[in-house]
Amino acid sequence: MANIGFISLGCAKNQVDCERMMYRVQEAGHTVKADIVGSDVVVINTCGFIDSAKSEAIDFILQAAQLKQDGLVGKILVTGCLSQRYQQMILEELPEVDGLLGTGSYTEIVPAIEALLEQDNIVVDFGSIDAPEQETGRVLTTPEHYAFIKIAEGCDNRCAYCIIPYLRGKFRSRQMDDVLYEARMLAASGVKELIVVAQDTSRYGTDLPGNKRLLPELLRELCKIEELKWIRVHYVYPDEIDDDFIQVMAEEPKIVKYLDIPIQHCNSKILKLMNRRGDGPFLRELFAKLRARIPGLVIRTSLITGLPGEGEEEFQELCEFLRDLRLERVGAFAFSPEEGTPAAEMEFVDNEIAVKRAETIEMIQSSIMDDWCESFIGKTLEVLVDGYDEELEQFYGRTYADSPDIDGRVWIASDEPLREGDFITVTIDGCIEGDLSGYIAEE
Repeated sequence: MANIGFISLGCAKNQVDCERMMYRVQEAGHTVKADIVGSDVVVINTCGFIDSAKSEAIDFILQAAQLKQDGLVGKILVTGCLSQRYQQMILEELPEVDGLLGTGSYTEIVPAIEALLEQDNIVVDFGSIDAPEQETGRVLTTPEHYAFIKIAEGCDNRCAYCIIPYLRGKFRSRQMDDVLYEARMLAASGVKELIVVAQDTSRYGTDLPGNKRLLPELLRELCKIEELKWIRVHYVYPDEIDDDFIQVMAEEPKIVKYLDIPIQHCNSKILKLMNRRGDGPFLRELFAKLRARIPGLVIRTSLITGLPGEGEEEFQELCEFLRDLRLERVGAFAFSPEEGTPAAEMEFVDNEIAVKRAETIEMIQSSIMDDWCESFIGKTLEVLVDGYDEELEQFYGRTYADSPDIDGRVWIASDEPLREGDFITVTIDGCIEGDLSGYIAEE
């Protein structure tokens, strides 16, 4: 039996894939290591979505290659999106890599590892990116009180700038019984916050028999799991949000009033160029409807600056959209032309301009965030304790408005030790750079 080290990069969906690989490796009798030094095989589960993610993945591969050269690790196995997208390039330009698995073949992790341990030949297996999801257990890499649950794989939206359908295949929903079984197992293991993810969660069920949106039904069933306290929904496509979904969000207390709705832009011309359904007026109406129907709703979105067709007029419309709607959570990114996508063939904005526009969006949003955070001073909020910062000597946690590793924190002043995973009531007395601070409220 061998020591297998894992590095997982990229999104939560990729993290779930890595946790499944770790489970298979462990079930086969190998030892799973978080510290890769001393590993017989290092598995690097990569992201290849945008340039920064590709650079990060290559940096990790090169670091592992140096460790290999120094005799501190054995073989290197690259999996995930970068592997799927740049198979030939990796084989030709990174000779230190001993094996490749694609996004459609990560379930073959154990045979691939065992082949690497037994031979010196390059191991390559890519399977099919449209293969059905294979159900398996997971080794959680998140703190034990929260976990992500992936309800579908792939995407059918075909946004002009996005490479995901070429890397992950067509949209495939998991069977609801399988999702619920996994959720119950996670809850029984101590998970209190379940974060529902897919490339487009709102489309869940539309490819299953009956061809209907099943996310509302799935959420109601998840809410019946007694041990779960919070259920959070990520990545809903704007025009897939229907009244049934809104009603479930509004009625079910376990579903936190937080929605991640990536809109990318608000200008109607650009949205059409990007092959996105809906337009600017539709988005304004949708957000107004959501806030009216779901009191206290926190909306997160992501925006891209420098998209093909974005002139100064379109950019100013985006700025005005933000100032008007005052969304609570916004991430801004400069357009990255991805080879193989339609948008890469279009005429797009100079990168320097795109980056400056993203910085402008961040400045606008920072002011909005400061005002929003200050509105909580003097109020008491329910906070989920996430951990303790040794350097700052302070506990921290999150409110319903904060998704882990994406949004802000609440820094908690406490004379007594707090337990990770506990829900406590905190009186807010300050805010800085998007984070809140406070003390445990008196009962």
